Amino acid sequence: MRKRHNSASEWEPLVGFSRAIRVGDRIIVSGTAPIAPDGKSVEGDAYAQASRCFAVIVEAIEALGGTAADVVRTRMYLTGREHVEGVGRAHREWMGIARPAATQVIVAGLNAPEWVVEIEAEAVIDTDRS
Repeated sequence: MRKRHNSASEWEPLVGFSRAIRVGDRIIVSGTAPIAPDGKSVEGDAYAQASRCFAVIVEAIEALGGTAADVVRTRMYLTGREHVEGVGRAHREWMGIARPAATQVIVAGLNAPEWVVEIEAEAVIDTDRS
């Protein structure tokens, strides 16, 4: 059985995807951009944008029965090497409890020119808790 969670992103209904989906004990969170609850892009540096991405990710995971401690994998897409430190600091603050397998990749661009980071995550729920 699939359970879905959506966020304030206008892209979800336009493209036809869910922010996160749970199948069994797995939660997979789509690429998450720095979008505020009002649907607007979060302004600020890489740290501020990544922190917002992680807040949306953790909210989605919690809505589907997990916690940040259940995250086993993250993928971070950055628009430049100068963002590595800020995104890494946000990752440590939000995901430090889980210490997931993680990847940072430098990309040519993201869907909005003001975004410097987009993040994906996967979690596996302890079946004794679900």
